[in-house]
Amino acid sequence: MAKPAVQQDVSIDNIPYYEKWQLGEGIPILKTFFVQDLRKVELKSWDRTGGNGAFINMEGAEGTTGAYVLEIPAGKSLNPQRHLYEDMIYVLKGRGATTIWNDQGAKQTFEWQEGSLFALPLNSWHQHFNGQGDEPARFFSVNSMAITFNLFHNEDFIFNTPRDFMDRFDGDPEYFSGKGKAHPGRVWDTNFIADARNFKLEDWKERGASGKNVMLEMANGSMAAHISEFPVGTYKKAHRHGPGFNVMIIKGHGFSLFWREGEQPKRYDWQDGSVFTPPAMMFHQHFNTGATGARYLPPRLGGIKYSLGESFGDITKVDKDVKAGGNQIEYYDEDPNIRKMFEEELAKSGTTTRMNPDFYKKPA
Repeated sequence: MAKPAVQQDVSIDNIPYYEKWQLGEGIPILKTFFVQDLRKVELKSWDRTGGNGAFINMEGAEGTTGAYVLEIPAGKSLNPQRHLYEDMIYVLKGRGATTIWNDQGAKQTFEWQEGSLFALPLNSWHQHFNGQGDEPARFFSVNSMAITFNLFHNEDFIFNTPRDFMDRFDGDPEYFSGKGKAHPGRVWDTNFIADARNFKLEDWKERGASGKNVMLEMANGSMAAHISEFPVGTYKKAHRHGPGFNVMIIKGHGFSLFWREGEQPKRYDWQDGSVFTPPAMMFHQHFNTGATGARYLPPRLGGIKYSLGESFGDITKVDKDVKAGGNQIEYYDEDPNIRKMFEEELAKSGTTTRMNPDFYKKPA
């Protein structure tokens, strides 16, 4: 059974309700800008879920999104739950199944594996099962917990409201089949992706480096995501956007730079399993120094179908030049030291850049 509601401290202390609630859950709370490997985050028993977990409070989320790592012990299942926050889940390791149902009798079970991505329909009952008897299964959730808890500041309401959102889940047998609907602008509307690491992407030439991308709208919710990949020996154009983009590396390795205008960039090296969340309107740029294409997945609050505006997840300007009112720095306008740093890093591993020299020539 779910953990009963606990009365939270409501003193005038300027601490968000969500953070107070987290303290009562009894699991680690990691406050950070960058996690090197989500598969190695230390977890503790989480009574509410029946598994082992840890909260990940990313600095760049700025109260828009929450995140946690949750592990299902070998051969076990988690407690049934429902809640009024949206939840997008990426499977870090293991395989298993999830059953979704509502009070009106709709019910469906689907299987998942390492690399799967799915969204839980709002306030639907759900239960996760580990399909392996000898290994734990671990997943990473990006969700709207923070903003939901801070708005309602009542956990009993969040976890125990008997309301079926039939526009989110009505028992359609194809709901978690992996089928979806394509829309213009590389948009894929679905509820389940069996393997995000190998999902087919489309060209997104405006972002540079011969990169590919797909924008994901999932479970008819306000949470959204995208998958982007860029080839060996290349790097993306620098850009910026609103808060709450939890950039999870799901394939490859390399590094990223982060800076605000007038500041020196800070560098973070990443690999499969890393996650970082750039603060609002902080420039950042991604570099592939590995032997395969580098692929990342940033779940966020605010998509295209249900946009929350530029202050949240609006991405309509991320591929447009800052000089034209957008939020992207073109290659020919970037600091020349960035290109030099990248080429020097490639030389350490005996490889060379595959960036087209014409990228750095300003159009007539």
